[in-house]
Amino acid sequence: MRFAIKTRPEHTTWQQMRDVWIAADEFEIFESAWHWDHFYPLSGDMAGPNLEAWTTLAALAQATKRIRVGCQVSGMIYRHPAVLANMAATTDIISGGRLELGIGAGWNQLECDAYGIDLPPLKERFDRFDEGVEAMVALLTQKVANFDGQYIKLTDAYCEPKAVQTPHPPITIGGKGPKRTLRAVARWAQQWNVIVPNPEEWTPLKEILLGHCADLGRDPAEITCSVNVRIDPDQPLDKAVADAAAYGEAGVDLVVMNLPLDAPPSAVEPLAKALASLA
Repeated sequence: MRFAIKTRPEHTTWQQMRDVWIAADEFEIFESAWHWDHFYPLSGDMAGPNLEAWTTLAALAQATKRIRVGCQVSGMIYRHPAVLANMAATTDIISGGRLELGIGAGWNQLECDAYGIDLPPLKERFDRFDEGVEAMVALLTQKVANFDGQYIKLTDAYCEPKAVQTPHPPITIGGKGPKRTLRAVARWAQQWNVIVPNPEEWTPLKEILLGHCADLGRDPAEITCSVNVRIDPDQPLDKAVADAAAYGEAGVDLVVMNLPLDAPPSAVEPLAKALASLA
C-alpha cells in the first residue's frame, strides 16, 4: 500500500500547514501531500479563514524537497482551463517535477453565489469539464495548442515554459459520478480519488471504472486508485490505520490520511510509524 497526507487549509495558519508538510517530507512512507481548492471553509464558521489553494501549493512546493504535492481537487469552474494549465506548469517547475494535477468539475454553490461565479447545471458543468481537461492537456503537451470546443477555445495558444514532468504532470480526477466522472477518469487520469464511507461502497465504483476503461481501450493498471481516510482526533489512531488496511484489502492503491484540523507537525511521526506495517 501507498500513503499520503492531506491537510485542511481552513481555520489554520500558513505557518502551521507549512510545518506539517515539511514534517511529512521527512518520512518516505508519505509519497504525497494534499490540500483542497475552496475559498470558504467547509466546516465551522463560513466567514473564517481559508487559504487559497494554488498560491499556497506553490509555496509548499518550495518549502519541501521530496514529497509530491497536489490539490484535491481544483474546481474547473474557478479558473479558465488555460490559466490553470499555466499555473500547473509553473508549480511543477517550482517543485522540481513533483506536482500532482488534481481537477474536478466543481460543486460549491455557496462560494459561486458569493463570488459571482457561474455554476452551470450538471450536464453543462461536465461538458465544460471534459473540454477543459482536453484543452489543458493540449496546452501542457503541444508547442502551439488549438482547440475549438463549445465552451473552450484555444487559438495558436502557448503554455511556456512547459512543466518538468512529461508528457504532463499526472492528472488526478476526483469524484464518483458513474457516467461522466468515472468515464473522464478512464480517458484522462493517472489517478482517481474518491471519498466513500467504506470499502463496500468503493468496490462497485471500481467495477464501473473498469468498464469505462474497457470501452475506451485504457489499461486500468495505469490509474492509481486513491481514497481518503479521516483521522478522528477523538478516536485512537489505530482506528484510522485499520480503516486504511481495509481499503488496501479491497484493492485501493493509495490511502490519503486526512489529518485533524489542529494536528501539529509532531503528529506526523506517530502516523508514519503506525502505517509502516501496511506499506
